[in-house]
Amino acid sequence: MNTKLTLTIEQSIIDRAKSYAKGKGRSLSDIIENYLKAITTDQITVDDISPLTKSLRGSFKAPESFDYKKELSKGLSEKYMA
Repeated sequence: MNTKLTLTIEQSIIDRAKSYAKGKGRSLSDIIENYLKAITTDQITVDDISPLTKSLRGSFKAPESFDYKKELSKGLSEKYMA
């Protein structure tokens, strides 16, 4: 069941958010609802993970200096910018 919600937000932020939503082909309500779902959902437990993913758990130990965000960004840049 959907319920109306009234929020008080700066007009400039609303304008930018509407523009962002339009660019993504989504409604602002949809984006906000999905954001609220994401921040209010409990963390995934081991029981929620697929058997294949469970079997891979612990099979790789990254060095302490490994920065996955940096490596992900680098990989995506190489894939889409090359």
